[in-house]
Amino acid sequence: MKIQKKFMEESISVARKSAKEGDYAIGAIIVKDGKVLAEGKTLLNYHLDPTAHAEIVAIRKACKEINSRFLEGCILYVTHEPCPMCASAAIWAKMKGIVFGATIKDASYFASSKFSWKQINLKCREVLEKSKPRLVLVEEFMREECNELFYLSQ
Repeated sequence: MKIQKKFMEESISVARKSAKEGDYAIGAIIVKDGKVLAEGKTLLNYHLDPTAHAEIVAIRKACKEINSRFLEGCILYVTHEPCPMCASAAIWAKMKGIVFGATIKDASYFASSKFSWKQINLKCREVLEKSKPRLVLVEEFMREECNELFYLSQ
């Protein structure tokens, strides 16, 4: 799986838009064959929907774009480590892999000093290790740049 910096940079840009619109600064994009298929920003406050995480929003858009519930061959780039719900959705969509920047531990550190962050303390890796199909996982890619986004979050 070829990881490209430009796709994480695009996820960071989406996260900044999310923060400007009053939600958490988390962004996700889905890439297939070197092209962006869909993007998603956190819409928790906008939609009043606890499942409207950036990854879920991107997965829904990508599935609609290709008219399939499966995203085989797709890679999810996300600025923050996916929660168990989002990691599971990537598995169920039969994606190829996940690339993330900031970790759950990073979020806990920033949450303790800045905002109330609700999360399940289960690493994405732990969810994927129990999955079938087995997704490729790239952890902490551009982590420092992604951690800077916590300063933008509520």
